[in-house]
Amino acid sequence: MVWLLIIAIVGLVFAPVMWLKPSPAQRRMGRLRTAARQADVTVRFESPPLHGVRGTMAAYRWAYSQRHPGPDFVLVRDEAASASLKPLREGWRWRVEPLRPLPVEALARLEDALAGLPGDALVLESGSLALTLWWEETVAIEALSPLLARLTALRDALSGRPDRPGGNRPSGQADTPSMPR
Repeated sequence: MVWLLIIAIVGLVFAPVMWLKPSPAQRRMGRLRTAARQADVTVRFESPPLHGVRGTMAAYRWAYSQRHPGPDFVLVRDEAASASLKPLREGWRWRVEPLRPLPVEALARLEDALAGLPGDALVLESGSLALTLWWEETVAIEALSPLLARLTALRDALSGRPDRPGGNRPSGQADTPSMPR
């Protein structure tokens, strides 16, 4: 009887430790985030730019150079988009379309990136500062490298093509070089 009591007490001591141990899915996501950070991708948890979605999602962010900002657009997977939004390709719709048409090379890179995104990727967003992928991180670590390469190539193709002249300059600053006095 005393042995059963000792086993129960030891079990109660170690049970919380077992609850704190990460699950296999949490370990896989940790490896994904570490690999992304090593590839200079910023990983954060934020509210995605979707209507009616509460909570946070993983946002993998590829920064544009400050001298070469990117265009502004938001693409949403059909499952999370309204049918009234303009389609870009099968499965994806523009929530916010770029103000200036994308060049052929950038559009080809965009198509390639969208074709290679996993099914849990819901939003691909570009702003003057970064290209951001909002997703649930369900891929295996082996599939991350090609995904990172596609999105890095897309970021490079979009870099230097801001929607607004002057890129991300604060309003009120001139877009033309200053004249000597």
